[in-house]
Amino acid sequence: MSNIGKLFKKVAKQSTFLYNENNYQLKRVSDVTFRNEVEQAIVTRRTIKRFKDEAVDLEEIIELLEVAKWAPNHKLTEPWRFIAFEGSGKDRFVEAFWKTERDAKGELSELSKRKGEYYRNIPLHLVVVMPEDPRQRTWDEDYGAVSAMIQNFQLAAWARGIGMVWRTNNYIYDPVFREAIGVQRGEKIVATLMIGYAEHIPEPKERTSIREKLTVVSD
Repeated sequence: MSNIGKLFKKVAKQSTFLYNENNYQLKRVSDVTFRNEVEQAIVTRRTIKRFKDEAVDLEEIIELLEVAKWAPNHKLTEPWRFIAFEGSGKDRFVEAFWKTERDAKGELSELSKRKGEYYRNIPLHLVVVMPEDPRQRTWDEDYGAVSAMIQNFQLAAWARGIGMVWRTNNYIYDPVFREAIGVQRGEKIVATLMIGYAEHIPEPKERTSIREKLTVVSD
């Protein structure tokens, strides 16, 4: 059984999906049957917030990004840049976060301390940035391309048993945090991806039927 097949089986056991042992198909009673691993990866992927205490190989992350870069990208601008924090390098990420959380006396709340320690225990942080082009159309196209690349990355990683959470917390807009982690002037943080092997795969949440969102113009 492939890695992705094992993941499907694990997700199925933790969810209301039905599992077909012969072809790894996951199916809801009222939904379609997925016909290939691409469809299965899209539907079974989960946002992971609880990780095993197990390092993620940076070289494997680079391999996955090499796959993800084949996202649709108008004019092939490749508007993405990455900053990775692993090992003791995660201390820099945590300290940058704490700089945005300190009060007027330079003190941290207990909640901020706990968040920082949680971030420190994440196996790997990947910050994804893009240039802030002043032309609205180019900005929109670049943001769309980076977002598509991130989803490619999430799906490719999921197929190898690696999960993540895509965060856009308030601190990514704070100049103090941005400067502390090396984001340059004129760049936007699109995501801080917190990456590792899942300790817990959450239940799926229902999604609205596309038929309720679809307008058809036939003539």
